[in-house]
Amino acid sequence: MSRLFGSVRARATLGATLVVAVALVAAGTAVLLSLRSNLTAEAGTQAERSARAVASELAARTPYGGLSGLDGDDGPVQIVDEDGKLVAGSEDLERISGTATTEVKPRPSAPGDDDDDDSEDSDDSDGAGDSDESLAPGEIGHETTFSNGSATIDGDTEDYRFAAVEVESPDHGRLTVHAGAPLAAEHSAVRTALTVMLIGFPLLLVVVAAVTWLVTGRALRPVEGIRSEMAAITASEDLARRVPEPATHDEIARLARTTNETLAALEASVERQRRFVADASHELRSPIASLRTQLEVAAAHPELLDLDGAVEDTVRLQHLAADLLLLARLDAGERPADARVDLSALAREEAAGRTGVTVDAEPVEVTGSRGQLGRVLANLLDNGRRHARERVTVTVRREGDRAVLAVADDGEGVAEADRERIFERFVRLDAARSRDDGGAGLGLAIARDVAVRHGGTLTAGAAPAGGALFELRLPLAR
Repeated sequence: MSRLFGSVRARATLGATLVVAVALVAAGTAVLLSLRSNLTAEAGTQAERSARAVASELAARTPYGGLSGLDGDDGPVQIVDEDGKLVAGSEDLERISGTATTEVKPRPSAPGDDDDDDSEDSDDSDGAGDSDESLAPGEIGHETTFSNGSATIDGDTEDYRFAAVEVESPDHGRLTVHAGAPLAAEHSAVRTALTVMLIGFPLLLVVVAAVTWLVTGRALRPVEGIRSEMAAITASEDLARRVPEPATHDEIARLARTTNETLAALEASVERQRRFVADASHELRSPIASLRTQLEVAAAHPELLDLDGAVEDTVRLQHLAADLLLLARLDAGERPADARVDLSALAREEAAGRTGVTVDAEPVEVTGSRGQLGRVLANLLDNGRRHARERVTVTVRREGDRAVLAVADDGEGVAEADRERIFERFVRLDAARSRDDGGAGLGLAIARDVAVRHGGTLTAGAAPAGGALFELRLPLAR
């Protein structure tokens, strides 16, 4: 069963069919009850009309034999006195139930009894004639009592709706007229409606299920296309491929567009990672090869060992490995700490020991990692010292809700076309291509990555003295 309804299409079809089925059953039940109630009420109105017609004749002193309602054409009629004794009934009435008495013919009167006998010793009395309504001679009661029953007339048995009306006969006293209207029309209409529902509802459910199945399948067809393409991309590892985007503006089209955007970001990330690995391998190859050469020469000719050069290459290799490790942590999404850092104190601490660096800072606090922010400032200062003629200036100030740390030098500056390219990894400009003087090209890339991780920016511009100006902007600590 779980496999049968394991797809969204099957579950949607089943759900829609069940909902429609419940709605149809509820609506059909309401229709049948309403139809039956209306037809029963109509039969009751007809029976009341017949009963009041007979009551009107009794109020007009019409004898029992002359009552027009006893011919049985409009339905069975019984007239009982206030003791429940049958005094008149319809012709050809053979059996009856649901009225005050089951008698179909008046019983012969005992010696001394007459038609207006009011004695209360009848054994068939059931209180049907008892009423609190006071009636004057010739007056018909306003209240009508309804009941259901059956009657057999001339061999035909049917169900009837009976209406009971009281009348004060001038000649016979208080009488109750029971008249019935057939319920055959009500039964026939209910049976017809039920038959139509039993035939039509299943057909309608089949139509609903088929339409839901087709519509759901058509709506989910793009999803299957997206799934199959994603499976092909996973199998081929070709991130340049994209899933098909439906020419619609619904949720599935937005899903396809978001999936393609994710694939594009993943492709860019993988490509950046590949370039990073290739560039890192290239940068590591030179110091490792140089160090190996010096060690091999020293092994063969100890007197030729260049110890200072070996130490320098080892330190450079250590710095490069540390930079690569930090970049790897930043790419992995490492979040900075939430410590409060005083940028002015950090600037003075990093400037100490570096010649030609001046600091003009006001107390400004930011939130983040003191170690990573110190690394940013150290990289900016090293870059400034590498290109400055005489001095590097560090300023720290507030600008609105931002802290601004600026590092300016009096060197040749950075061309406007290169002010974004210098933040790319392993990028060295023409004047700094020497690995000994220009480094590995990771310092500014690390600085910008750390700035972004702290919710800030790092930009390059022109300094007032004509050199390069790097501005680090970070949110102020709350």
